[in-house]
Amino acid sequence: MNIATSKELFERAKDYIPGGVNSPVRAFKAVGGDPIFFAKAEGAYMYDEDGNAYIDLINSWGPMILGHANRGIEEAIFKAVIGSPSFGAPSRMEVELAELITEMVPSIEKVRMVNSGTEATMSAIRLARGFTKRDKVLKFEGCYHGHGDSFLIAAGSGAMTMGTPNSPGVTEGTAKDTLLAPFNDLEKVREVVASNKDQVAAIIVEPVAGNMGCVLPEPGFLEGLRSICDGEGILLIFDEVMTGFRLSSGGAQEVFGVRPDLTTLGKIIGAGMPVGAYGGRKDIMDFVSPQGPVYQAGTLSGNPVAMAAGYAQLSYLNDHPEVYEKLEKTTLKIMDGYKKVLKKHKLNYTMNQIGSMISLFFTDQKVIDFETAKTCDTDLFGKYFRYNLDNGVYLPPSQFETWFISTCIGGDEVNKIISTFEDFLNQS
Repeated sequence: MNIATSKELFERAKDYIPGGVNSPVRAFKAVGGDPIFFAKAEGAYMYDEDGNAYIDLINSWGPMILGHANRGIEEAIFKAVIGSPSFGAPSRMEVELAELITEMVPSIEKVRMVNSGTEATMSAIRLARGFTKRDKVLKFEGCYHGHGDSFLIAAGSGAMTMGTPNSPGVTEGTAKDTLLAPFNDLEKVREVVASNKDQVAAIIVEPVAGNMGCVLPEPGFLEGLRSICDGEGILLIFDEVMTGFRLSSGGAQEVFGVRPDLTTLGKIIGAGMPVGAYGGRKDIMDFVSPQGPVYQAGTLSGNPVAMAAGYAQLSYLNDHPEVYEKLEKTTLKIMDGYKKVLKKHKLNYTMNQIGSMISLFFTDQKVIDFETAKTCDTDLFGKYFRYNLDNGVYLPPSQFETWFISTCIGGDEVNKIISTFEDFLNQS
């Protein structure tokens, strides 16, 4: 595999871009080596600047659910661009996409478009605080909600402990308003809420965590959060930036039958373009400016090209529910193949899967939260990542990121993914 051009571009990038990348995980710090620079993608494959092909198991971190360069989405983008790539003013497509989202997602009665998942979660937290007139927010260890100040918090070992910043630039004051609990631990949630009686505005959670690997909610966990919030006047926020429209046309909340008060959505509603949204109950959303007192704005929110792309993708998903069955069948074939290989090699590594989200954890422990995820052998994952890269399979460059499957991954790709895993174990 020749990656000379990628190496050259990375060296050039380091002179002008911090760390040579525009998002830290792309730097491959967690897996070793240098990042690959890509030139194009189509279907199940991405192609780097040197012409090497890779089966894509990231899919732009989730939104390319129909694969790359989908013809219907491309046509919608081309048509929108001809009309102008930006207005900075209202357009038809943002209305039609908003209508479609409210039709598809059970809990969303009104929705506000923004420009990223981070912007969506930041705005949802501000709205929750303004609506409840409370200051504190509870999040879960290992759940990622973007790089907003309120989310870059570590709490040490105890969920009762006040947060301290884990990034320079996040103030102690912000940290003190963020409370933490372990994922899947309802008892700790109850303790934290009780210790901060009538002070918690919102509990925000990824219904299926995707940033400590794919970690599913234990039975009753999401239902328990809903019950706690109902009893204490707290808003429940589902961060569905990853799970929204990926696990089903109604997201994780449809799969698990639990309705949050607010939902945040990300790049999948723009078919991979930089976009996000937050929405929920009408009475809460009517607190957003200009109708209500909670200010939130975005000069380019509702960009017509992103709206057109998103409408094309979500319309297809809404009209073709069989997509989700196909995605799960493909994902289960990968998981079943991996499990057969593990059994053959007498290894007890853990696999988590739901729908088209899947993770291999290099640990023999059941992974249910951040602490169990951290038992993984990350050095071994790094070696596995690099082996896959050398053999034409592109995995997320971190043990703690879920894999995303697209509809374009077929039998040949599944066999390649499984055989690469077995070859790696054979030579390890």
